Amino acid sequence: MTEGSPLAADQLMMPPLGFGTWQLKGDDAYRAVSFALETGYRHLDTATLYGNEDAVGKALAASGLPRDEVFVTTRFAQRRAGGEPEALERSLDRLGLERVDLWLVLPRALGFARAGETASPLKDPGENAAVWDAFLAAAEEGLATDVGVSNHSLAQLDALTAATGDTPPVNQIRLNPPLYDAVVVEGHRERGVLVTGHSPLRPRKPGLAHPTLTEIAAAYEASPAQIVIAWHVAHRIPVIPKSGHPERIFENFLGADLELDAEDVARIDSIGQTGKTRSGRPRSGPRTTEST
Repeated sequence: MTEGSPLAADQLMMPPLGFGTWQLKGDDAYRAVSFALETGYRHLDTATLYGNEDAVGKALAASGLPRDEVFVTTRFAQRRAGGEPEALERSLDRLGLERVDLWLVLPRALGFARAGETASPLKDPGENAAVWDAFLAAAEEGLATDVGVSNHSLAQLDALTAATGDTPPVNQIRLNPPLYDAVVVEGHRERGVLVTGHSPLRPRKPGLAHPTLTEIAAAYEASPAQIVIAWHVAHRIPVIPKSGHPERIFENFLGADLELDAEDVARIDSIGQTGKTRSGRPRSGPRTTEST
């Protein structure tokens, strides 16, 4: 479960389960990451804007784990172009690393008019290409093993490819059962892009209390959170749950080892058949407000 799988066109090796660190700060981040590594997580997901790269790096160093056993992802902080190499060097300094395994960039830094899962035009294709070229240069210099994007729509991926001649190998998007859209997932695969899922345990209301999730969880003697994580794994989508509570960190870890029947995977897929999909196709009912 902790071993990586070659899931993208360039054979990127990413563990199927990651540990998210959004909203974790200081000592809380250090303790949570330390416990996650002790539990068995081998993918740490952070970002400059999270303000916890130093704590993540200290926990990784204190774990004593060989560097090549832990996959580390971070993100470019700026919302506009400029200073890419220096930003990554500062991230590496805070993390105490010579390289990260994956460096991600959000839509606005690449020149898109707005972020999100809808199509938006490039403000300046030339600027867009320059930013992506800086990311590729960082990989060539050994500062990042690979580079990718986050929260891009398929239209944005296509625009980036058209502007640069290069398709990102990874797109990390918010993904959970209510947001599942098979068209989007398949669209990534057709483009040779590995889709990974953040915020898996923050679905829209009724959230983890959705009757389908609770019924399936009872059948497997598991929690709804574990079922959601197992559902991602069944779809071969690396998943990045986040928690600062040791018992939930451990619970989520066990979820990646659950094997769901194909029928149950399909039942969970059907949760996403109401509202509006990421691909823009209408669904049969309205989307509800996000749960906290």
